[in-house]
Amino acid sequence: MRKGTLVVDEVALPEPGPGEVLVKTLACGICGSDLHALRHAERFVENQRRVGARFVMDLARDVVMGHEFCAEVVEFGPKTERRLPVGTRVCSTPGLVRSDGVRTVGYSNETPGGYAEYMRLTESRLLTVPDSLSTERAALTEPMAVGLHAVNMARIQPDDAPLVIGCGPVGLAVIAALRLTVARPIVAADFSPRRRALAEELGADVVVDPAAHSPWTQWAEMATWRDPARAPALPAWMPGPPLRPAVVFECVGVPGVVDQLMANAPRGTRIVVVGVCMEPDTIHPMLGISKELALQFVLGYTAAEFEETLGLIASGAIPTAPLITGRVGLDGVAGAFTELASPDRHAKIIVEPWRA
Repeated sequence: MRKGTLVVDEVALPEPGPGEVLVKTLACGICGSDLHALRHAERFVENQRRVGARFVMDLARDVVMGHEFCAEVVEFGPKTERRLPVGTRVCSTPGLVRSDGVRTVGYSNETPGGYAEYMRLTESRLLTVPDSLSTERAALTEPMAVGLHAVNMARIQPDDAPLVIGCGPVGLAVIAALRLTVARPIVAADFSPRRRALAEELGADVVVDPAAHSPWTQWAEMATWRDPARAPALPAWMPGPPLRPAVVFECVGVPGVVDQLMANAPRGTRIVVVGVCMEPDTIHPMLGISKELALQFVLGYTAAEFEETLGLIASGAIPTAPLITGRVGLDGVAGAFTELASPDRHAKIIVEPWRA
């Protein structure tokens, strides 16, 4: 990323420092956050500063992006244990751990990401990719871990009735993680026919086209109590039959969506905001107050969730093959960013830096 555009250029080979490993990038997924960071670069940096980030991108300098990767060990830096042989395929959380703090891989001027032939990673964070798992699917560990974390943060209970709004890569990751819980049925909504089909492949029980039907109407039909005797009594001023607790995952990241959800949600709904909105947004707090709504914002994952996700993908518990809809070399990255703007064309494009 150079002055607001994507360019291909030769840069210096990154040199691993103490406790670091030089790796060869085998595959790297293009994340929606990367699209946002390119389009809203100044706002991205402003947000980094406002949350107190220790290391903030300098947009006057180059940034090699890419944080959803599978790589191969090439060389060890000083003070490393060398526990993995050269050539081992690895995944890692995208953070370079140094004595002065953690630098985010792919959003740093000093720490190049997976849209490059080589990266450096912290040795202690490396996870070996099982032989049975393809490189491309292993590269999806990072985005699928986002879904697992969101569902974990929602603290799903057996009676909960989930609704996923938006079936882009983030929403699909949430759906895949919801399938690991006891909450059924999973209702998902998206305007794109392609994304609705993918939602079904990843485990949604009911998919809704918001242009034709209200997601809330479809959800309400599915959210009846399995045991009516357990349904709580509603206040006299709230019409309609009692429904199971709503847990809504906002996976769109566009201004206005959270407020719409608050307006339509039944009383007591838990709204989990997973979509990354880079722009200022407006909500009406009285909507939340009147209905006693809960808003939970989530980001990323823990190291344990990342490792768990790799295992779940390898075992087949989290399906990822349907998500991979394209592959490009370095010369195709800028074009892939443009193609990903169309929801009916692609879900996840994989960058293979060594592809001709």
